[in-house]
Amino acid sequence: MGAIFKIKRLKTPAEVLIMLVLVAIAVGVISYIGPGLSVAKAKLLSSMSLNKTKIDNVTKGSMIPLPSKESAKFTMSKDGKVPSDYNEKVSTKVTSNPLNRIVEYAWNANAGMITANGGSRTVKGSLFEAAGINLEIVRQDGTPDISTMQVNFIKEYASGKEYPVGEKSAFGASIMGDGVAYYIATTQQSIDDKFGKGKYHLQVVGAYGMSDGEDKLIAPVAWKSNPQLMRGSVISSVIGDGDWVVAVNFAFANNIPVNPDIKTYDPDAVNFVFSENGDYINSVKELIKSQTTGSTIPLQEVKDGKLTGKTVNMKINAATTWTPGDKIAFDALTGYTDVVSTKDFTNQMACTLVVVKEWALQHEKFIISLLRNTYIASNQLKQYDDWAVFAAKATYQAYNNYESPKYWYDMFKGVKGNKAGVDYNIGGSRVMNYADALQYYGITDGNNRYKTVYEQVSKYLVELNPGDFKTQVKGGVIPYDDAVNLYFLKSINDIDAGTIVNADYSATKTTVLATGEWQINFATNSTAINTTKELETIYSLLMNAENTKVKIIGYTDNVGNSNSNLVLSRGRANSVKSWLVRKGIKDVRFQEVDGLGDQNPIAPNTTKAGQAKNRRCEISILK
Repeated sequence: MGAIFKIKRLKTPAEVLIMLVLVAIAVGVISYIGPGLSVAKAKLLSSMSLNKTKIDNVTKGSMIPLPSKESAKFTMSKDGKVPSDYNEKVSTKVTSNPLNRIVEYAWNANAGMITANGGSRTVKGSLFEAAGINLEIVRQDGTPDISTMQVNFIKEYASGKEYPVGEKSAFGASIMGDGVAYYIATTQQSIDDKFGKGKYHLQVVGAYGMSDGEDKLIAPVAWKSNPQLMRGSVISSVIGDGDWVVAVNFAFANNIPVNPDIKTYDPDAVNFVFSENGDYINSVKELIKSQTTGSTIPLQEVKDGKLTGKTVNMKINAATTWTPGDKIAFDALTGYTDVVSTKDFTNQMACTLVVVKEWALQHEKFIISLLRNTYIASNQLKQYDDWAVFAAKATYQAYNNYESPKYWYDMFKGVKGNKAGVDYNIGGSRVMNYADALQYYGITDGNNRYKTVYEQVSKYLVELNPGDFKTQVKGGVIPYDDAVNLYFLKSINDIDAGTIVNADYSATKTTVLATGEWQINFATNSTAINTTKELETIYSLLMNAENTKVKIIGYTDNVGNSNSNLVLSRGRANSVKSWLVRKGIKDVRFQEVDGLGDQNPIAPNTTKAGQAKNRRCEISILK
């Protein structure tokens, strides 16, 4: 190495230090470009279960008058724009109150808050006007832009401004709940770098909407019947957000590894690339460009975690996105469909409000009122089509007059399409009322669905390390209890929360939703469970899929007497059931618990490794 750098002898400690730095840089470069050297290896993790349960309560009540007949009608001009008198409909009653700002993606799950506001600004006769809230809703489709607005808010707030007024600042960001772990961790790193660690924080204060099919993986229709075709694919995605999670869940549920390194290509794994500017619309544009023009991206090939020295030029095969990205994709491409979506992961993606903690605590009455009136508007949307029509018109205006009010109305409900014989779905969201929110966070029934989602995604971030997450974020993932503050949600008063809907387990379930083979560690020739790591994952899956029933079948290897193995396998299956019941899974959910001894091996019993694989419990989730 000294010959390479033309150095004969290191004379001082400083020179030694310089040399060490240069060596480190050299090694890093060689590791990146050199064939045969180790890089990030594709990983296969346990996934979140497919979840068909909908938290969708309705609190019956009379219809609240719309803000006004004029604003409800929003008669469109010939050019399809919001009427010229829209600004005249903006409330003058609240203009003397401080203006506050929330930034959000264009996403129909935000409809409850947009409706309570009446559009991008608080309108006359709206619920927010009655509550004295002066709010502006700002659309941003790029995650970095949303993060920047919250950092800018803190910059003004730290300078002594109680109510920051900069157009590019926002106290709150409305984003995907399953993308919060990534968003808060990365944005918190920026905050700590600028203002010092521990001075300002971001926190979740509640959710008020849910994706119901709108967020999806758009891919060749063949993937739907044969998910193994995902192997070797390249997917454009806003890595770390909820749509990325949908695709990762689908891969892991089908036993397909994920390549965590965006710079490399693994032909036996699913490969992700960052969409430009972290924008979900660009994810689709990059897919369309690649499929229609043949454009490719250069990636270094890797096999078994080692670079082969070969650079491959790969087309983008799929994208993760939501409305309007899905419509753009289906309009442009043939043979593509929504292979998997939040229709399958029903309660995965809540529309979640992330706020600057210190400011929110200083203005707790404002936060509580904001959530309360959003839930009231959401409950009206659930019951009355007039409110749904008004919501579509308000959404159209709030999202920069994109398409038309009818477009947003249809996209909220969800639309089916067909192109060249291939069916696909566009849109699909729902709002959450107060009963939904209380149930989602486990406040009413003790089943905190969001905590399960947050911690599962956190595991993905740590173990997959997308985009070198662990290097970028020095503090790592923010623990759930630090990232989520339900104080404001629990403090809402004078609102009918209604009665929550509980799952019905009386019917026999026959359709297999997901099946997994689990190597649970038992003591030798015993039903005693040694470690519970796998069981904790199973418990999380069942908590997510709360409307399903469970089938557990125990197996052994072929060592010993077949009759003894049969008894042992049944005992181990019942041990798993007992552990889950003690943890909180209802006894009535277990439809079948049995053992088949050394039958149906999944690996040869001729090796120790094969025998270990055969000592397992097969757990099926039935719908």
